[in-house]
Amino acid sequence: MTLEPPLQFPLVAPGEDVVVSATTFVSFERCPEQAGARLRGVYGPESRVSFVGGLAHRIFARHLTSGPIDGAAMEAACREEIGSGMNVKMTALGLKPSSLVGIIAEVGELYDRFKTLGVEGFEGAEVTLEATPAEGVLLRGSVDAVFADRGGGVRLVDWKTGNLGDPGLQLSFYSLLWALDRGEIPGRVEALSVGSGERMEEVPTRAGVEETAAKAARMVSVLRDSWRDGSPLERMGGPWCRWCPLLEECPEGRATTRLLAG
Repeated sequence: MTLEPPLQFPLVAPGEDVVVSATTFVSFERCPEQAGARLRGVYGPESRVSFVGGLAHRIFARHLTSGPIDGAAMEAACREEIGSGMNVKMTALGLKPSSLVGIIAEVGELYDRFKTLGVEGFEGAEVTLEATPAEGVLLRGSVDAVFADRGGGVRLVDWKTGNLGDPGLQLSFYSLLWALDRGEIPGRVEALSVGSGERMEEVPTRAGVEETAAKAARMVSVLRDSWRDGSPLERMGGPWCRWCPLLEECPEGRATTRLLAG
């Protein structure tokens, strides 16, 4: 759906440059201080689960752009993908080349499930989107796959390799990015877990995209105000606290994890 008139991004407070990714946007909506930490370069530790997921995503994109990978070629394909962009993560995890056998087997199982999905209407993999809707504000993200939508326009797909969780915020951010970058609202946005088979899809609307734009603008203003006057960002507890790099110094996070542990 072409945006007419074009989408107007809300006014934001002046201040330092801000780069907002989908992950940072979702983090801010859950816990502003966790998002602030990400923007300071404070991240949680790498995990084997995230490494497997990242490698699987690269294999999915390879399949979509270059064609199917047969079983005999899977190990070589995985090692090529690791060598071209995942060596730093591999080192951070302390993984040795000999320990990749199990990881490659897991990725192979995910790939076998991925191959059962339809790819009709495929238009692009790992599609980068960027927009500068206000001075010093960069919104950016990468959509796993773009397909022509049966109802018109495009369908944006985000692959998951574990449980689906609650992808609504992430999908809404991709809808906003597409609207700002391409000047149109996607026909559908979808999150699909290759691992569990769960699926969630939404049909974006102009009102929904404008609501997400308002959330992103508020995020920028809150961050800039905090950076300017040194005021603390709000801390909010939830399941995300388990993997937060600020957990040890955060009373809210520690209390939440104790409750979640029962």
